[in-house]
Order: sequence, then C-alpha cells, then structure tokens
Amino acid sequence: MTTPVAGTATSGDNDNDKGSGKGLATGRVGLLGAVVIGVSCIAPAYTLSGALGPSAAVVGKQLPAIFLVGFIPMLLVAIGYRELNRAMPDAGTTFTWASRAFGPWVGWMGSWGLLAATILVLSNLAGIAVDFFYLLLAQITDNDGLADLTRNVPVNVATCLVFMALACWVSYRGLEATKAVQYVLVTFQVIVLLWFSVAAFDHVNDGTAFDASSISAEWFNPFAVDSFSSFVAGISLSVFIYWGWDVVLTINEETKGSSTTPGRAAVTTILVILVLYMAVALGVLSYSGISDGAHGLGNEDIQENVFAALAGPVMGPTAILMSLAVLSSSTASLQSTFMSPARTMLAMGHYGALPPAYARITPRFQSPGYATIAAALVASAFYAVMRVLSEDVLWDTITALGMMVCFYYGITALACVWYFRKELGRSLKAFLMKGLLPGIGGILLLVFFVQTCYDSMDPSYGSGSQIGGVGLVFVLGVTVLLLGVVVAIVQRLRRPEYFRGETLPRSDSTMAP
Repeated sequence: MTTPVAGTATSGDNDNDKGSGKGLATGRVGLLGAVVIGVSCIAPAYTLSGALGPSAAVVGKQLPAIFLVGFIPMLLVAIGYRELNRAMPDAGTTFTWASRAFGPWVGWMGSWGLLAATILVLSNLAGIAVDFFYLLLAQITDNDGLADLTRNVPVNVATCLVFMALACWVSYRGLEATKAVQYVLVTFQVIVLLWFSVAAFDHVNDGTAFDASSISAEWFNPFAVDSFSSFVAGISLSVFIYWGWDVVLTINEETKGSSTTPGRAAVTTILVILVLYMAVALGVLSYSGISDGAHGLGNEDIQENVFAALAGPVMGPTAILMSLAVLSSSTASLQSTFMSPARTMLAMGHYGALPPAYARITPRFQSPGYATIAAALVASAFYAVMRVLSEDVLWDTITALGMMVCFYYGITALACVWYFRKELGRSLKAFLMKGLLPGIGGILLLVFFVQTCYDSMDPSYGSGSQIGGVGLVFVLGVTVLLLGVVVAIVQRLRRPEYFRGETLPRSDSTMAP
C-alpha cells in the first residue's frame, strides 16, 4: 500500500533538507554509504568486462589515455552537480535543476534522457546477470551445457525477469536494505578486480603472459589515437564506463548532510573508479596486448566478455571468483540503478510533470514504491521484447544509451552555468566551480553527443544493422528522444501546470527561494 504525496510545489518551497515534502526518509546514508552505492551503480566488474575489448579495438594501446580523457568531463560535470546540489538538494536532479534553469521543456527532455538511459541499462544489467549466472553454474558443476542455457530465449527471459523482480524488491524496501546489500557485493567485486590486476602483472613479470608488454608513456597519449572519430568513439565508451555516479545525487534528500555529502560522494566515487579502472586496464593491456590472437584484446571473439576469456589464464583455479564478481557486480548495479529512475519519476510526479501516482511513497519504507515498480515493469518488458526480436537490436539499443548519457549530463552541467550566471563575477572560485569547469564539461559531452549521432548514422556502427541505409544505433537513439517529445506533449495536454512553469518555475541563484 502506498501513500500519495502532494503533486505540486510553489516557488516558495524550500524544504529540501526535510525531503522536499516528498515523504522520503532522511539521514539514512552517510558519505561512505553513498560512495559504495555510487560504485555499485557504475558496476566496475560488469562494465570493464564488456568495455575493455571494444575500447581497445577503437583506440588500441591508448586505452589508459582514453580512460583518463573520459574521466575529465565526468569530473567537470560532477563539479556542476555538486554546486547545484548545494543550492537545490532535490531527488529530481536533472529534471528539477534543468527546469529551474532553462524551463519545463528542457527539464523534461533532460529527465527523459536520464530515464531512457537507466531503463535501457537496467535491461542490459539483467541480461548480463543471466549470462554469468549460467556460466557460474557451469563452472561449479563442470557442465558446459548449463552455460548454453543463456542462449535459450524463453529460459533467458524468464531468468532475467526473476533477477529484475528480486532487484526491484530490494530497492522497494528503501535505502537501508540497499545499503546493506551493496556493502557486501561492492567489496567483493573490488577485491577480485584488484586480485585480477595483480595476477596479470605477475604473469608479465614471470614471462608467462600471453603478449607481455611493458607500460609505456605512449599508452597515456590521447593524441596517438589514429582519428578523431576513433577518439570520440573511445570517449563515448569511456563516458559509459563512468556513468552511474550521479545516483548519489538522486538520493540526496535521504543523505546525511543533503546539501554537501552527495556532492563530495560524487567526486569521491569518480576518483575511486578511475584508480580501479587504470589498474585493470594497465594489467590487461600488459598481459594481453592488442593483437587478434587467442587472448589479445583485438580478438573479436573475446571483446564482448573479456573477463570470461582471460580469468582462467590470468587467475588459474580461482577464475570462478571473477564469474562470481561480474555476477555480483551486475546484480548489485541492477538493484542500485533502480534508485535513479524511481526518484526522478517521484520528483516528476511531485511537481506535476507525471501523474500523481508517481509521487507515492511506501509508508513503511519511505521509498518511491510506485515509481520503482513502474521502472521494473518497463525495463522487463523492454528486455523481453528486444531479446525475442533480436540480440543485435538489444545490444544496439544499449550502445545508443551512451548518446542519452552525454545528452542529459551535458544539459545538467550547462544548467549549473545558467542557474549561477549572475554570481559568476563575484569571485574566482565561483567563476571556476559554477561556470567555467561545468561549462567545459557540458559542452564537451554535448559535442560527443552530436559526433556520436553523426557517426552512428553509418550502417557499420554498432552491430552493423541498418534501416533504410541508416545505422540502427542512430535510428534507435533518435527514436527514443522523439518518443520523449511525444510523451511530453501528451503530458502537456493532460497536466499543463508544470509546462506553464507554475509548479516548478524558472529561477536563478540570486532569487529568493
């Protein structure tokens, strides 16, 4: 049973530290807990397993360089998020902040980008969990046939729905349940990844690596990438691997020190992930090289799942731990990722941009129960339909979510600049932290968004599928965004108050709340 919360707010509302009147539980998570949830949502074991191969295929030995360059806009955008959160700690994040800065239509489309990206990745996370679940069963029982069950569509979809339901159940029970689960799963995957990296370097030192290479300064030179398109493609992949840290902002109303802790947690999360990624990237590159040999990163047969191919040669008898780590990573992220769309939809319902039902919370757990279940149903239906239609369509849709990430991160970063525009001249710190740095991050990501849109029109982009001579990734990405426009128009007709700026009016940092 859920309890509705008022679906409107006025410009005089400023009760953010008390949950902005949304009914969320307050003070449930501290800095450490927020960082753990942030790392969980990024899902380093799952993300690296699928991103190392494609990234190396695009940029070669400049893999560490592209990870570092991709980190820069993430850090700059995180600074913008931190400043906005200090001024307006609100679970709606992109939706609320962009609506305040640019008005309802930009706020709606920014939040649509966030919702689309998270719903798409939820389906992918569940699919990865299924793959590694049956791989783990095969390793435990020494029965390779069990691993093939993931290719059985009915079995795959049914298992996926079970994972989705379990993750939804934990998220529905609120941050206390989420935090307890995440401490265990995140700690385990981080330990295994570091173990894998150390083992890879041991093989290099012992001369038993597949294609041993010494770490070179050239690996850290982004200008050595052979073309701008390859550079942008690599950046788009690196943006995806860092994506998810903003979940610590969506739980700001439930965090101790709601105006300061989430911002610090966001920056800390990105720094922790950078260190972890660099350790793994350098270890894999030193061990495997970029050839198309059996264990080389250029081998297309292993690029979709690098750890499945390299865990055995690198970790020996303990390779099963890597399967368990990726399974726990995808499962943990599946559960924590629910928080972003649920709280975004909660805020949209609260301010009247979605039906009032989305503003309901569970009295017992003080969580956005209705929105959490809605996110699970949409993601489950999407996965089931796409998996039945074609696995290529599913993976191209996941590729398109990188466009969504660049889109809504860029909008949010520029919302910071515009919201604080009247105070940028007050001090050098204000100019840098509220203007220049988030502005650069936002512009970079929007440039990457435009470039990716252009490149993805090529039929060879992604899986190579096309519709009318246009790449399927582009068609899917544009279709998702246009669907957001259609839904916005429908909501404008049904509940015009938000779109007239009545429930969430435009403002800037100099205006009294």
